[in-house]
Amino acid sequence: MEYVLAIVLGLIGLGIGVAVGFRYKQRTDAEKIDSAEKQAENILTEAKEKGFQIELEAKDTALQIRDEAENESNRRRRELSRLEERAQRRLDQLETRSENLEQRERKLNQRQSHIDVRFAELEKAEANYQAMLEKVAAMTTEDAREELLRRTEATARSDMARVIRQVEVELSQTADRKAREVVVLAMERLASDIVAESTITSVPLPADEMKGRIIGRQGRNIRAIESVTGVDLVVDDTPEAIIISSHDPVRREVARIALSKLVSDGRIHPARIEKEVEKAQEEVERSIREAGEEAAYQTGFQGLHPEILKLVGRLKYRTSYGQNQYYHAIETSHLAGLLAAELHGDVRAAKMGGLLHDLGKAVSHEVEGPHALVGAEIAQRYGVPEKVVNIIASHHGEQEPQSLEAILVATADAISGARPGARRESLENYVKRLTALEDIATGFDGVDQAFAIQAGREVRILVQPDAVDDLTCINLSRDIAQRIEDNLQYPGQIKVTVIRETRAIEYAK
Repeated sequence: MEYVLAIVLGLIGLGIGVAVGFRYKQRTDAEKIDSAEKQAENILTEAKEKGFQIELEAKDTALQIRDEAENESNRRRRELSRLEERAQRRLDQLETRSENLEQRERKLNQRQSHIDVRFAELEKAEANYQAMLEKVAAMTTEDAREELLRRTEATARSDMARVIRQVEVELSQTADRKAREVVVLAMERLASDIVAESTITSVPLPADEMKGRIIGRQGRNIRAIESVTGVDLVVDDTPEAIIISSHDPVRREVARIALSKLVSDGRIHPARIEKEVEKAQEEVERSIREAGEEAAYQTGFQGLHPEILKLVGRLKYRTSYGQNQYYHAIETSHLAGLLAAELHGDVRAAKMGGLLHDLGKAVSHEVEGPHALVGAEIAQRYGVPEKVVNIIASHHGEQEPQSLEAILVATADAISGARPGARRESLENYVKRLTALEDIATGFDGVDQAFAIQAGREVRILVQPDAVDDLTCINLSRDIAQRIEDNLQYPGQIKVTVIRETRAIEYAK
């Protein structure tokens, strides 16, 4: 029972609590509502105040924007007005120009019409003038054109010849100057003696009575000397001297040494003669070897084959046009080496080629053929380099030069032979060379006269002016120079001068 009562009391208490709580909640909710309404009224009041301010600001902004728009509009309106005024002025200017152009066009049309009329008149006048010219000149337009072309061609050929001659002179001056510089630089460093050629040798005697002893009883001594040495002894009226004559200088030297010893000793008979000649031959042979070794030493080629050195030494007793070939070989070697040094060539090959270039002359009486080819064959046989062999073979044109050094040796050979006093020509050879020069020059068409002058150093040619023009003169000089090179042998160089002139002569009576 109590338990139930407790539950009932609990339920009642719970209901009362619920009722009280509900009542309290209603009171609380009412207070919240009142507070919310007051807050809403405050917010609304504030919103109305802010809205009024915003409205005022918006009106101010709108008024400002309108003012700015009106200002921009006014500015644009003024700009458009200026542009319209400018466009109007340009339009007025264009209209003025258009009117001026129309006026000019009308004037040009009038001038063109006038020009067309004048052109037609000129064409008609030109045709009449051309017809009159053809009638007066008795030739057609084609004939006149051909004549004009012919004269123009002649003028052009004359101008071309003048230009070619000017270019040739400039090139010749430049090339000649450079060549002279190289040659002079080489020659000024070398000085050589001049040795004259001779086919006779004079042996001095202590007295004229020695001539009888040399002749001997019934001429046996002189016959013995001539038979052993191969020379001719000339006993004439020359005081205290006897002449040895022979084309072979080695034989002359052997005979001179032997005869000098016989005269010095005084014992002259056939047995003594043979003994002295043998000694003289040995002495000459020794002299030849020493000369070859000396030449090799001077040029720097001590390692050459002994037979090569012997042949070089034999050149000491060989002369050509008055020039000793031994000294000529040494001189050519030095010149070729100096030229090669100036032109940055093979100095050693040039010097060896210069020393051995006339090797064939040492055996020219024993072997048939040009001395250049003979010398090249001998050099090749004794192990001389092929480059030097070609230098020897080509220095006179028998073979084509295959190197710069071959050309330099040929040049050095010509310099050594052509320098003043190096060689001597006989009168007969000199006259033959001058005659050959003139014959070659007169053998060309259009040549009137030819004269060899300056001791054969120049050939001067007079041509017929009607048959040879200026350009042909240049070609003619080249052709004559080429034919001289192909057909003549001469020292140095020969100048070919072709002269073309027209002379008008009249006499006042």
